[in-house]
Amino acid sequence: MDQDYLFFTTQIKNQTGIDLSLYKEAQMKRRLTSLRDKKGYASFRDYFGDMQTKNELVDELLERMTINVSEFYRNPSRWEVLETKLLPKLLQSKKTINAWSAACSTGEEPYTLSMILEGLLPKENYSIQATDIDELALKRAELGYYLERALQEVPNENKEKYFKKDGIGYKVENCLKEKITFEKHNLLADSYKNTFDLIICRNVLIYFTEEAKIHLYKKFSKALRPGGILYVGSTEQIFNPKQYGFQSVSTFFYEKMSI
Repeated sequence: MDQDYLFFTTQIKNQTGIDLSLYKEAQMKRRLTSLRDKKGYASFRDYFGDMQTKNELVDELLERMTINVSEFYRNPSRWEVLETKLLPKLLQSKKTINAWSAACSTGEEPYTLSMILEGLLPKENYSIQATDIDELALKRAELGYYLERALQEVPNENKEKYFKKDGIGYKVENCLKEKITFEKHNLLADSYKNTFDLIICRNVLIYFTEEAKIHLYKKFSKALRPGGILYVGSTEQIFNPKQYGFQSVSTFFYEKMSI
């Protein structure tokens, strides 16, 4: 690692708690160098120096780090498995669902989950915690305003029921927002609750080192109740789930085994 980039990663960790060394270095360095150059800085040291007085530079850094690309019902066949097989199985043994959408980006994922749970449970019987490290993404999620392309996979009946046309886009109806709590959270550094029946963390772990992934899988396992489900992204298959107390129950779904 060159000294200029090492200085930058060390200072960012000290200031924000974000440990860039836990991300794949070549990928992250390339992305941040592109952003630095775009902002007109010759070195990471100069770039970080201006971050001390320009908060918008930190916001842009977080946005570039997290790559907020999402849509409702992304990979719809997997959501169908969750809705028709795994959640009904969970509900055979309990009447409530406490879910966590980790690294929720701009909110499409927790809103998708809310639509599904609305069809399965009374509103008072479920809750969704939605978290991300990017405060700008969370603000967009709380606003709940999306362009047409994000809604391509939303079933027509849900589109009519849960969205209101507003200008060039759509606004999420309040009934979907009521059971979602949006909060800032650093997956690598912050503590986890340990009361979840379902954790969804998709298309995020691919950016982390293998050591960081192992750390996160262990934390996710502790955060789930026995019988709870971890739902990961289409490129994030866990090859040795038993070492984390999981067993595979469908493609990209892992159940926490009872002790």
